Amino acid sequence: MEKIVVLGSNSFSGSHFVDYCLEQNIRVIGISRSDEPHEAFLPYKQRSCDNFTFHKLDLTTDLIQIMDSINQYKPDYVVNFAAQSMIAQSWENPGDWFKTNTLATILFHDKLRKCQFLKKYVHISTPEVYGNCSGIISEDAPYNPSTPYAVSRAAADMSLKTFHDVYGFPVTSTRSATIFGPGQQIYKIIPRTILYIRRGKKIQLQGGGHAVRSFIHVRDVARGTLAACKTLKTGQVYHFSTTRHITIRELVEYICKCMDVHAGSVVEITGERPGKDPAYLLDSTAAKEDLHWKPEITFEQGIDETIQWVDRYIDTLRILPIEYIHKP
Repeated sequence: MEKIVVLGSNSFSGSHFVDYCLEQNIRVIGISRSDEPHEAFLPYKQRSCDNFTFHKLDLTTDLIQIMDSINQYKPDYVVNFAAQSMIAQSWENPGDWFKTNTLATILFHDKLRKCQFLKKYVHISTPEVYGNCSGIISEDAPYNPSTPYAVSRAAADMSLKTFHDVYGFPVTSTRSATIFGPGQQIYKIIPRTILYIRRGKKIQLQGGGHAVRSFIHVRDVARGTLAACKTLKTGQVYHFSTTRHITIRELVEYICKCMDVHAGSVVEITGERPGKDPAYLLDSTAAKEDLHWKPEITFEQGIDETIQWVDRYIDTLRILPIEYIHKP
């Protein structure tokens, strides 16, 4: 039985990756700095978890314990979803973003590169490192980060490349389009919109919602991430994206249509946040060629699933804070 250690296993993408690995009969150790949240946010809680073990450990303070677990467990693969991930809020406390996304992550890489048993390390990066781009972005596009969050991630990515080039560290990195699906944090645009409509509240659209995004279902990303673990190629960046592009305003209007609500009655226009990039349109050619990957879940299916998820857990979700709460 293959073994995987997943850092950031409580995160949206991390928890779905854990669930997908368990479905593939892989033994998983999950590591996150917080206690496991409500089952609404952990899809693997819906199945037998005999092959899953959870450790509450923080990458910034518990590196020794994390490495002890990895060295004892000797996984085939380590996948790292752990990061301070909010973009706008990174302007308010940039040091916290650099402490986690840069310093702690690089120190972790320096320990992990010495694990001779490791077949592959998959680093979950972000297209935010590309900054303000136009057209379709290839996997070798230059970095041009425009926020503290993006700079903190780009710094770790560049350091990781040197580890691959100098030490032969078996790393693969992934960057995904805007991920969505059931179980996402409710401050994100899709679950927030659905929940606001159910609660009769106004939805705020920054800058009028003209930013263009490609939405990719979290399950498709999980499938691609496992394929990235198993490919023999190292040092490669893989993009997971669809070729369908939609503005945030069109997204909200579509959700309103699905829920039989007139968009004009629930949308409120607000100012744009600093450093927001207008579009991330990713070229997924390498993933399609090397990993034989392609998206399988349509945008419409994903929206329908997410509406059903919100309605299923509405009593739990309605009492949770709907705004992001920063944890240093």
